[in-house]
Amino acid sequence: MNENMPKCVGIIMDGNRRWAKQAGLPVFMGHKRGYEVFKEMIRIANDNKIPNLVFYAFSTENWKRVKEEVGLLMGLLRSAAVEYLAHDLEELKKVRFRFIGDLSYLDEGIQKSLIKIEEQSNQSTAELTVWVALSYGGRLEITDAVNRAIELGQNVDEESFSKLLWSADMPDPDLIIRTGGEQRLSNFLPWQSVYSELFFTETYWPAFTKEEFQRILNDYADRERRIGK
Repeated sequence: MNENMPKCVGIIMDGNRRWAKQAGLPVFMGHKRGYEVFKEMIRIANDNKIPNLVFYAFSTENWKRVKEEVGLLMGLLRSAAVEYLAHDLEELKKVRFRFIGDLSYLDEGIQKSLIKIEEQSNQSTAELTVWVALSYGGRLEITDAVNRAIELGQNVDEESFSKLLWSADMPDPDLIIRTGGEQRLSNFLPWQSVYSELFFTETYWPAFTKEEFQRILNDYADRERRIGK
């Protein structure tokens, strides 16, 4: 592995709906195919010995989508959790899962499944931590941390404030990839991304391939990161 590989990669998975529309398929099929790509990227990160991978799976703004689509997404999340617990846990036994966001918006059954996944994957043999941002908004994360600091009566600096975030144990992403052609972060990790290298691709998430991910990783490895120096 190239020693300049990132230690933490963030991915904004965009383009599921447009991919499905382009293929003449129901929106749900775009999200379902996107889940398969999600699992494939985890395998690639493992192969490259990248210790942290952060997926933007569902934002706080996504709750404003039409009720039918939100219901389909929650159904996919529920079935994905069941599938993972039943089949994928053994295959991904070197992967630890963490979920960040305002998870109180999720129904109780999904919340329990996510807790179970975190508990069962929290093992010392894990070589990769996969962070899944669900019902996540970066501004909400920051305001929640501010309110916690106020409640605790704390004066904070950058380091102590970071410890109050939902993502407290997560390293800042070295690299953030957004699929789907848009060139913005859309409320994804605004505190943590200030020095992240950004890659934007026109490829819709369901069509994102191992080869393209590898090309981006190689491109990142060739960059000189000065981080303000």
